[in-house]
Amino acid sequence: MSFATPLFLWFFLPVVLAAVLVAPRNRRNAVVAVASLLFYVSGAGGTTLLLVGCMVVNYLAGRRLEPGTPGDRRLVLVGTIAVDLGVLLVWKYAGFATQQLHDIASVVGADLPVVELALPIGISFYTFHHISYVVDVYRGERPALRDPVSFVTYIAMFPQLVAGPIVRFREIADQLPQERTHRLDDIAAGFPRFALGLCKKVIVADSLAPVVDACFATPGDEMTSAVAWLGAIAYTLQLYFDFSGYSDMAIGLGRMLGFRLPENFARPYSSVTVTEFWRRWHMSLSRWFRDYVYIPLGGNRGGVLRTYRNLTVVFVLTGFWHGANWTFLVWGLFHGALLVLERRFGWESAPAATGARIARRALTVLLVLIGWVFFRSPDLGTAFTITGHLLWPDFGGPTEAVAAAATNQRVALLLVALAVLVVPNSPVTGPYLEASRARTATVARVSLMTAGVAYAAILIASGTFSPFLYYQF
Repeated sequence: MSFATPLFLWFFLPVVLAAVLVAPRNRRNAVVAVASLLFYVSGAGGTTLLLVGCMVVNYLAGRRLEPGTPGDRRLVLVGTIAVDLGVLLVWKYAGFATQQLHDIASVVGADLPVVELALPIGISFYTFHHISYVVDVYRGERPALRDPVSFVTYIAMFPQLVAGPIVRFREIADQLPQERTHRLDDIAAGFPRFALGLCKKVIVADSLAPVVDACFATPGDEMTSAVAWLGAIAYTLQLYFDFSGYSDMAIGLGRMLGFRLPENFARPYSSVTVTEFWRRWHMSLSRWFRDYVYIPLGGNRGGVLRTYRNLTVVFVLTGFWHGANWTFLVWGLFHGALLVLERRFGWESAPAATGARIARRALTVLLVLIGWVFFRSPDLGTAFTITGHLLWPDFGGPTEAVAAAATNQRVALLLVALAVLVVPNSPVTGPYLEASRARTATVARVSLMTAGVAYAAILIASGTFSPFLYYQF
């Protein structure tokens, strides 16, 4: 079930909010937990059993991590993380790994089978939530949850279950007690944020999707620089409005349920360096890798070469976390190499001069755009073909399929969306709408909740919406 569907907007969400409001304080988590499992079952079907099994293992592990000797606790931690990662590796990467072995064996005439498993929705996200839970409990940063309902609420909370933000346990542990408060004010505060995300997704991202699909489906012998640039720019905008829109909706939904979820985007395309970009893009993922991979590896404390190694490891993992494809590995290595170069030459800090800042910002957007080509492409051949036409102009025009997809309405929306590439880096729209009492914020809230939501609802009712892009991860 997607947030941008009639079933969710007009039936599921109103019923859940009403149930949370009327339920006794000590039953509100139960309402959220049951609703979240129903939400997941509607899209994941039988693979819900995998989620439930992982929750049982990690809940019991958390209980075992508090008493006992250091050696026993470490054994429980390592064993639990091994189970979590083992589940992720089998269900998400077994097909990719066996396909590579099949291709290698075919060279010598052998025929190895290829494993085909349905990818459970949100497995990458709930795996990271489980690891965060057991590690934070092991470190003593938060006590283990004794109440299984609160644990299910944390792991399976439907706003963030299938596409984040990735909520580290210590960020939400204090909000999970059964006796937490919930008021109509929470719904009033969360709805504008939800409305912002809905408009981003349905009005902008979904409108750009046909253009992106047509450009990236263009055969290599028909590819032109016009198609390559249009596809790369449109996808750069589509991905941002789609994923940041989902994050806004998740944060707004969480607030409507009485939870404060962490921010995930802060105008990333206003970044002046790639280092800054990763402080503003998918921030919950960056923080997770920092706390549970980069720092445990030594961070930047072991000398220059070790720092470079740690950055490379983190971005190789970041790439493969997104999907089992060589394109994601290249994308991760590309960003890792850019961060290493910025550290090596002292470019990770923004220059003071205005002209230099503008130039560096333009360069950062260009590098990120090139990276997105690999992220979106189905294979490396397509990615290199498009990148080649980006860097070496041929002055060819769009193909018939691309011209048909690029309607006047979509091109107009693309040009409006391009404003995110030039707007200042503050204030960040989501938190500003949610918290500011300034007149401009009030006008924006009213506009979103009337004209914006009404137009988005019309598009949804007409069936023009599409699944969120990060559902595939």
